Amino acid sequence: MLTNNSFIYASPPLLHSEYRNQSSFHVRFSNVGKIKELSTIEHGSNRRCKYFNLHQQIVPYTDAWSWQKAVVSRRHTLVEQDEDNSDMLIVLQHSPVYTLGTGSAEEYLNFDVGNAPYSVYRTERGGEVTYHGPGQLVMYPILNLRYHKMDLHWYLRSLEEVIIRVLSSTFSLKASRIEDLTGVWIGNQKVAAIGIRASRWITYHGLALNVTTDLTPFQHIVPCGIRDRGVGSLKELLQTSSNCKTDDLSLMDITHKSLIREFSEVFQLSLDHHCVSDWRSLGRDYQDFAEIVHSDPTCCSDT
Repeated sequence: MLTNNSFIYASPPLLHSEYRNQSSFHVRFSNVGKIKELSTIEHGSNRRCKYFNLHQQIVPYTDAWSWQKAVVSRRHTLVEQDEDNSDMLIVLQHSPVYTLGTGSAEEYLNFDVGNAPYSVYRTERGGEVTYHGPGQLVMYPILNLRYHKMDLHWYLRSLEEVIIRVLSSTFSLKASRIEDLTGVWIGNQKVAAIGIRASRWITYHGLALNVTTDLTPFQHIVPCGIRDRGVGSLKELLQTSSNCKTDDLSLMDITHKSLIREFSEVFQLSLDHHCVSDWRSLGRDYQDFAEIVHSDPTCCSDT
């Protein structure tokens, strides 16, 4: 099932102010080998979600794409065996790349594909062309919507809600949705793009939030096929609104912590957090990755 940029959703998820008192939130830390493992982020007896934290690492797009497809394939098998007991979330950064959705139009590329400034990949997600690069936090939730809500409109609005809450609760920035468009906006600037696919109700691809991103590469495309609006980053918006400066690493860390907190609350998931010191330890062959992440969590150690 493909999504596009034209969904209208009449009943969005509860807004950030409505969720706050619905569940407790606490964190426990332990060490496993070279991995600092955040054992759980708990909300009562919620469904579990394995969280692979690579938010400080730059992972080639093709590797992360292959990982997702392998996990989805593995999850199909687990569903058939009635053993699909947890969801998954991967957060990372990408090296510079342009990606297009299944039906993306090349008219939104301001360059010759044969002489592109960065690699270009046509994927199976919904939406038009976008850019990924360092300084952008990319979230890949691999959720079985049978355990949430079997409604892709709801899922898209929920991903938007995660970003809206992060910007409001952590940075006091008022973000919003725009009717007939997918993503999150502050004024006329899009700060988060969303493009997903669901295979037998298991989701992959996800969202990208511009935190400290160099926005120059967006000038070579028409981001998301929208010509009359701009693209913004959290760093630039904070500097404009408060005239304060925060170093890039700290801003990325603060944003990441807020993202996983709000994600766990919106989707009511208990996150089993695995911080991987080197993404290569997860295996560059996507079948290797699927085997690693569905085995004992300590297998992610670099020992």
